[in-house]
Amino acid sequence: MEKTICKFCNLKSAAAKKLNEDEICALGNNCAEVQFKTGDIIIKQDALSTNVVYVKSGLVKIHIKGPIKERIRKIIKAPAYLCLPSTFGDKVNHFSATALEDTSICFIDVNVFKQFIYDNGDFAYQIILDLSKGELQNFHSCLNNAQKQNIGRVADAILFFANEIYNSNSFTLPISRQDLADLTGITRESASRILTDFHNEKILEIDSRKITVVNEALLRQISEKG
Repeated sequence: MEKTICKFCNLKSAAAKKLNEDEICALGNNCAEVQFKTGDIIIKQDALSTNVVYVKSGLVKIHIKGPIKERIRKIIKAPAYLCLPSTFGDKVNHFSATALEDTSICFIDVNVFKQFIYDNGDFAYQIILDLSKGELQNFHSCLNNAQKQNIGRVADAILFFANEIYNSNSFTLPISRQDLADLTGITRESASRILTDFHNEKILEIDSRKITVVNEALLRQISEKG
């Protein structure tokens, strides 16, 4: 771990930008930056939670072990906080987080973070905005999984990586076929078969994990109709 000089960080969250000089100093004194390699576990489910986790750079998957199997809940791109409701809602983590690429994480003492919320209205407002956006994303994700067929879910996932994560129609999928299945709530066999069909129908060009969206209009149509 290394002490973070938060005042000079150009990757501060929108909330941290609302802190005054004394608060920024307190943040730096109660924050440690840790580097994680691809595949490293950042947070483990059921472990004691004593820090707010901020993804400074990189890409992270949030996954939860259920009674039958594990499920990927979401993919988070930096900069972003990791699952604040879980941090404030209990003393243990309700999820695990794993780095999908080399990732820089800032661990912030939760008590100091709470004090900022009590004392700084602008900071608290930005945190509420983050929580609200996360809640809306969860709402749409639940709706899609409930109403869309498997093919629509996979189309959604590919468009998500292309437009939300990489801002490019050509990218390297950062997760395995099994992870894609866990993310979309389908079986690995179904996920692989749908990707193969997309490739054969020239909707996607697939070379191992390298994916290129060839016919975005048709992919969006599949996503919308589910």
